[in-house]
Amino acid sequence: MSDEIKSGRKVLATRPGYEVGYGKPPVSTRFKKGQSGNPKGRPKGAKNKRPGLHEERMKDIILDEAYRGITVKDGDRTVTIPMAQAVIRAMAVNAAKGQHRAQRLFAELLASVEGSRKRLHDEYFEKAATYKIEWDKELKRRHELGITNLEDPVPHPDHIKLDMSTGTVRITGPMTPDDKAEIDKWRDQLPRIEAAVAELREQLETEDDPEERATIRYHIRQGEDLWANISSALDKIGK
Repeated sequence: MSDEIKSGRKVLATRPGYEVGYGKPPVSTRFKKGQSGNPKGRPKGAKNKRPGLHEERMKDIILDEAYRGITVKDGDRTVTIPMAQAVIRAMAVNAAKGQHRAQRLFAELLASVEGSRKRLHDEYFEKAATYKIEWDKELKRRHELGITNLEDPVPHPDHIKLDMSTGTVRITGPMTPDDKAEIDKWRDQLPRIEAAVAELREQLETEDDPEERATIRYHIRQGEDLWANISSALDKIGK
């Protein structure tokens, strides 16, 4: 009889110095580093179990249903719209038909949405105005002290246009450092394009071959158009 078989049970093979017992499973059956303890994934039907304290599964369900597409009639045609839109549309139609409850609900909903938008707009305007004022002060301070080694802010306060009569904010320059880097790259191209066009014009003056002259003229026009397009785009977004 094999030494590994005693009383009808297989004795676990162990390496010298390693004791197998409670809390000490054989090395071959232990979890391996980097290997999932559940390689087959979540069991079927696990989603139907009670959610954990960290989950908000009902919110997910509500959002899934709110934006699930449904087919509705829109005049003579059939369209697919989100469930939420269909519900609001039905409420608005009932309100227009004179149903008082629908009118009250729709009016309350509209007031809530418009009020929320107004608050967000006012907060944005206030933050833009504060940003512009504070950076204007800081740039003035730097100028007075002769500080020239610091980068200008992005967006630059000169690029923030506030319309006090309408309460609107317009940004005419780059919004992020990446935007500024891209704009600076194109701005650096302008003198190079000018130099290339000037060189082509010099070649045109000494070139006698008709075909070569036509080719040079073509490249001159291309360079002039490119310079004009880049310059126009830069003018629109601000210096």
